[in-house]
Amino acid sequence: MAQTLPPESGSEPDGSQQPVKKEKKQRSFWRELPILIVVALLLSFLLQTFIARVYLIPSESMEPTLHGCAGCTGDRIVVEKVSFRFGDPQPGDVVVFKGPESWDGDFVSTRSSNTIKRGFQELGSLVGLVAPDENDLVKRVIATGGQTVQCCDDQGRVLVDGKPLDEPYIKMDFPFTPGQQTCDTPLKSGRCFDPVTVPEGNVWVMGDNRSNSADSRYHVGDELQGTIPIDNVIGKAQLIVLPPSRWGLLDSPAIQGQ
Repeated sequence: MAQTLPPESGSEPDGSQQPVKKEKKQRSFWRELPILIVVALLLSFLLQTFIARVYLIPSESMEPTLHGCAGCTGDRIVVEKVSFRFGDPQPGDVVVFKGPESWDGDFVSTRSSNTIKRGFQELGSLVGLVAPDENDLVKRVIATGGQTVQCCDDQGRVLVDGKPLDEPYIKMDFPFTPGQQTCDTPLKSGRCFDPVTVPEGNVWVMGDNRSNSADSRYHVGDELQGTIPIDNVIGKAQLIVLPPSRWGLLDSPAIQGQ
Protein backbone atom coordinates (compact mmCIF):
# COMPACT_ATOMS: atom_id res chain seq x y z
CA MET A 1 0.00 0.00 0.00
CA ALA A 2 1.32 3.39 -0.94
CA GLN A 3 2.40 5.49 2.01
CA THR A 4 0.73 8.88 2.34
CA LEU A 5 3.15 11.69 3.05
CA PRO A 6 2.25 13.95 5.92
CA PRO A 7 0.84 17.29 4.86
CA GLU A 8 3.44 20.05 4.37
CA SER A 9 3.56 22.85 6.85
CA GLY A 10 0.91 25.39 6.07
CA SER A 11 -1.39 22.96 4.23
CA GLU A 12 -4.77 21.74 5.35
CA PRO A 13 -5.40 18.07 6.24
CA ASP A 14 -7.34 17.64 3.02
CA GLY A 15 -4.22 18.59 1.07
CA SER A 16 -5.20 22.09 0.02
CA GLN A 17 -2.33 24.59 0.18
CA GLN A 18 -2.41 27.72 2.29
CA PRO A 19 0.10 30.58 1.95
CA VAL A 20 2.96 30.41 4.40
CA LYS A 21 3.32 33.57 6.43
CA LYS A 22 6.87 34.39 7.50
CA GLU A 23 7.45 37.21 9.86
CA LYS A 24 10.38 39.36 8.82
CA LYS A 25 12.52 40.47 11.65
CA GLN A 26 13.00 44.15 11.15
CA ARG A 27 15.85 45.94 12.85
CA SER A 28 14.95 48.96 14.86
CA PHE A 29 15.89 52.26 13.16
CA TRP A 30 17.23 53.53 16.47
CA ARG A 31 19.54 50.53 16.74
CA GLU A 32 20.96 51.18 13.26
CA LEU A 33 21.28 54.96 13.63
CA PRO A 34 24.49 54.92 15.74
CA ILE A 35 26.12 52.60 13.20
CA LEU A 36 25.15 54.92 10.34
CA ILE A 37 26.52 57.93 12.21
CA VAL A 38 29.85 56.21 12.91
CA VAL A 39 30.18 55.14 9.25
CA ALA A 40 29.35 58.67 8.05
CA LEU A 41 31.93 60.22 10.41
CA LEU A 42 34.56 57.70 9.35
CA LEU A 43 33.94 58.43 5.66
CA SER A 44 34.09 62.16 6.36
CA PHE A 45 37.41 61.74 8.21
CA LEU A 46 38.92 59.71 5.35
CA LEU A 47 37.61 62.09 2.69
CA GLN A 48 38.85 65.24 4.36
CA THR A 49 42.17 63.75 5.44
CA PHE A 50 43.19 62.23 2.11
CA ILE A 51 40.98 63.61 -0.69
CA ALA A 52 39.55 67.10 -0.21
CA ARG A 53 38.29 69.63 2.32
CA VAL A 54 36.20 72.79 2.27
CA TYR A 55 37.78 76.02 3.55
CA LEU A 56 36.30 79.45 4.26
CA ILE A 57 38.03 82.53 2.85
CA PRO A 58 38.23 85.06 5.73
CA SER A 59 40.18 87.96 4.19
CA GLU A 60 40.58 90.15 1.10
CA SER A 61 44.08 88.97 0.18
CA MET A 62 42.92 86.99 -2.88
CA GLU A 63 40.38 89.46 -4.29
CA PRO A 64 38.85 89.34 -6.80
CA THR A 65 39.69 85.66 -7.41
CA LEU A 66 38.40 84.72 -3.96
CA HIS A 67 35.99 86.85 -1.96
CA GLY A 68 36.40 87.37 1.74
CA CYS A 69 36.19 90.19 4.25
CA ALA A 70 35.41 90.82 7.90
CA GLY A 71 31.68 90.59 8.57
CA CYS A 72 30.69 89.38 5.10
CA THR A 73 29.96 86.00 3.54
CA GLY A 74 33.30 84.71 2.33
CA ASP A 75 33.76 82.12 -0.41
CA ARG A 76 33.95 78.48 0.55
CA ILE A 77 36.42 76.60 -1.60
CA VAL A 78 37.16 72.91 -2.20
CA VAL A 79 40.83 72.13 -1.69
CA GLU A 80 41.87 68.77 -3.09
CA LYS A 81 44.86 66.96 -1.60
CA VAL A 82 45.59 64.37 -4.27
CA SER A 83 47.51 66.38 -6.91
CA PHE A 84 50.50 67.18 -4.72
CA ARG A 85 50.95 63.55 -3.71
CA PHE A 86 52.21 62.96 -7.23
CA GLY A 87 53.87 66.29 -7.97
CA ASP A 88 54.86 69.64 -6.48
CA PRO A 89 52.94 72.93 -6.64
CA GLN A 90 53.58 74.91 -9.82
CA PRO A 91 53.62 78.67 -10.50
CA GLY A 92 50.04 79.81 -10.95
CA ASP A 93 48.49 77.27 -8.55
CA VAL A 94 46.20 78.61 -5.83
CA VAL A 95 47.13 76.67 -2.71
CA VAL A 96 46.14 76.40 0.95
CA PHE A 97 49.04 75.96 3.34
CA LYS A 98 49.84 75.96 7.03
CA GLY A 99 51.67 79.17 7.82
CA PRO A 100 55.15 78.80 9.33
CA GLU A 101 55.59 80.02 12.90
CA SER A 102 56.73 83.46 11.75
CA TRP A 103 53.36 83.89 9.95
CA ASP A 104 51.34 83.35 13.14
CA GLY A 105 51.50 86.93 14.46
CA ASP A 106 47.81 87.63 13.87
CA PHE A 107 46.59 84.08 14.43
CA VAL A 108 44.12 83.60 17.27
CA SER A 109 43.23 80.08 18.43
CA THR A 110 39.58 79.12 18.04
CA ARG A 111 39.73 76.50 20.80
CA SER A 112 37.94 76.85 24.13
CA SER A 113 39.87 77.15 27.39
CA ASN A 114 37.49 74.53 28.81
CA THR A 115 39.23 71.15 28.60
CA ILE A 116 36.07 69.15 27.86
CA LYS A 117 34.78 71.58 25.25
CA ARG A 118 38.22 71.76 23.65
CA GLY A 119 38.29 67.96 23.45
CA PHE A 120 34.97 67.96 21.56
CA GLN A 121 36.30 70.69 19.26
CA GLU A 122 39.37 68.61 18.45
CA LEU A 123 37.21 65.57 17.83
CA GLY A 124 34.94 67.60 15.57
CA SER A 125 37.97 68.85 13.65
CA LEU A 126 38.99 65.29 12.82
CA VAL A 127 35.73 64.70 10.95
CA GLY A 128 35.43 68.16 9.43
CA LEU A 129 32.67 69.53 11.66
CA VAL A 130 35.02 72.10 13.22
CA ALA A 131 37.77 74.10 11.52
CA PRO A 132 41.34 72.96 12.31
CA ASP A 133 43.08 75.05 14.95
CA GLU A 134 45.97 76.17 12.79
CA ASN A 135 46.92 79.18 10.69
CA ASP A 136 45.75 77.93 7.28
CA LEU A 137 46.23 80.48 4.51
CA VAL A 138 45.47 80.71 0.79
CA LYS A 139 47.81 82.34 -1.76
CA ARG A 140 49.06 81.82 -5.30
CA VAL A 141 52.40 80.15 -6.07
CA ILE A 142 54.66 82.56 -7.96
CA ALA A 143 58.06 80.86 -7.88
CA THR A 144 59.44 77.46 -6.86
CA GLY A 145 62.72 76.05 -5.55
CA GLY A 146 65.82 77.41 -7.29
CA GLN A 147 64.04 80.33 -8.97
CA THR A 148 64.81 83.96 -8.19
CA VAL A 149 61.85 86.30 -7.77
CA GLN A 150 61.82 90.10 -7.52
CA CYS A 151 59.87 93.21 -8.51
CA CYS A 152 59.77 95.05 -10.74
CA ASP A 153 60.58 95.51 -14.42
CA ASP A 154 60.02 98.92 -16.09
CA GLN A 155 56.30 98.08 -16.42
CA GLY A 156 55.86 97.11 -12.78
CA ARG A 157 55.70 93.35 -13.39
CA VAL A 158 57.08 90.64 -11.12
CA LEU A 159 60.24 88.99 -12.47
CA VAL A 160 61.16 85.31 -12.09
CA ASP A 161 64.68 84.47 -13.22
CA GLY A 162 64.77 87.87 -14.87
CA LYS A 163 61.63 87.36 -16.97
CA PRO A 164 58.36 89.26 -16.36
CA LEU A 165 55.28 87.23 -15.48
CA ASP A 166 51.92 87.42 -17.22
CA GLU A 167 49.41 87.65 -14.34
CA PRO A 168 45.90 88.31 -15.72
CA TYR A 169 44.27 87.68 -12.32
CA ILE A 170 45.74 90.84 -10.72
CA LYS A 171 43.18 93.64 -10.50
CA MET A 172 44.43 95.50 -7.42
CA ASP A 173 48.05 96.53 -6.91
CA PHE A 174 50.18 99.39 -5.59
CA PRO A 175 50.66 102.37 -7.94
CA PHE A 176 53.55 102.08 -10.39
CA THR A 177 54.08 105.02 -12.74
CA PRO A 178 57.16 105.00 -15.01
CA GLY A 179 59.15 108.19 -14.48
CA GLN A 180 57.20 109.13 -11.33
CA GLN A 181 56.92 106.22 -8.92
CA THR A 182 58.97 103.09 -9.64
CA CYS A 183 61.62 101.06 -7.85
CA ASP A 184 64.24 103.72 -8.69
CA THR A 185 62.43 106.90 -7.65
CA PRO A 186 62.91 108.52 -4.22
CA LEU A 187 59.37 107.48 -3.31
CA LYS A 188 59.39 103.81 -4.26
CA SER A 189 56.34 101.93 -5.45
CA GLY A 190 54.85 99.54 -2.90
CA ARG A 191 55.26 96.78 -5.50
CA CYS A 192 59.03 96.71 -5.18
CA PHE A 193 61.00 94.03 -3.33
CA ASP A 194 64.60 92.83 -3.63
CA PRO A 195 65.58 89.54 -5.31
CA VAL A 196 64.97 86.34 -3.34
CA THR A 197 66.21 82.92 -4.46
CA VAL A 198 63.66 80.33 -3.34
CA PRO A 199 65.27 77.41 -1.45
CA GLU A 200 64.76 73.94 -2.90
CA GLY A 201 61.65 72.32 -1.47
CA ASN A 202 59.96 75.69 -0.89
CA VAL A 203 57.65 78.03 -2.81
CA TRP A 204 57.19 81.80 -2.96
CA VAL A 205 53.52 82.81 -2.63
CA MET A 206 51.62 86.05 -3.18
CA GLY A 207 48.01 87.16 -2.88
CA ASP A 208 46.12 88.23 -5.99
CA ASN A 209 45.20 91.42 -4.14
CA ARG A 210 48.77 92.70 -4.19
CA SER A 211 47.93 95.91 -2.35
CA ASN A 212 46.41 94.04 0.62
CA SER A 213 48.16 90.73 1.20
CA ALA A 214 50.59 89.78 3.97
CA ASP A 215 52.33 87.21 1.75
CA SER A 216 55.94 86.16 1.13
CA ARG A 217 56.95 89.81 0.61
CA TYR A 218 55.74 90.69 4.10
CA HIS A 219 57.73 87.86 5.71
CA VAL A 220 60.91 88.14 3.66
CA GLY A 221 62.92 88.87 6.81
CA ASP A 222 62.18 85.51 8.49
CA GLU A 223 64.39 82.42 8.53
CA LEU A 224 62.79 81.12 5.30
CA GLN A 225 63.01 84.49 3.49
CA GLY A 226 59.23 84.51 3.28
CA THR A 227 59.02 81.19 1.43
CA ILE A 228 56.80 78.24 2.36
CA PRO A 229 58.03 74.64 2.70
CA ILE A 230 56.18 72.35 0.32
CA ASP A 231 55.52 70.08 3.30
CA ASN A 232 53.29 72.87 4.66
CA VAL A 233 51.12 72.91 1.53
CA ILE A 234 47.78 71.22 2.27
CA GLY A 235 46.33 71.14 -1.22
CA LYS A 236 45.25 72.94 -4.37
CA ALA A 237 42.11 75.10 -4.43
CA GLN A 238 39.93 73.85 -7.28
CA LEU A 239 36.47 75.44 -7.06
CA ILE A 240 34.15 77.75 -5.19
CA VAL A 241 31.13 75.90 -3.79
CA LEU A 242 29.45 78.66 -1.74
CA PRO A 243 27.71 81.03 -2.00
CA PRO A 244 25.75 79.78 -5.05
CA SER A 245 26.23 83.09 -6.84
CA ARG A 246 29.99 82.45 -6.84
CA TRP A 247 30.01 78.83 -8.02
CA GLY A 248 32.82 78.04 -10.43
CA LEU A 249 36.25 76.56 -11.05
CA LEU A 250 39.33 78.46 -9.94
CA ASP A 251 41.74 79.56 -12.62
CA SER A 252 45.32 78.44 -12.07
CA PRO A 253 47.11 79.58 -15.23
CA ALA A 254 50.59 78.29 -15.90
CA ILE A 255 52.31 81.65 -15.46
CA GLN A 256 55.80 81.86 -16.89
CA GLY A 257 58.39 84.43 -17.81
CA GLN A 258 57.93 86.09 -21.19
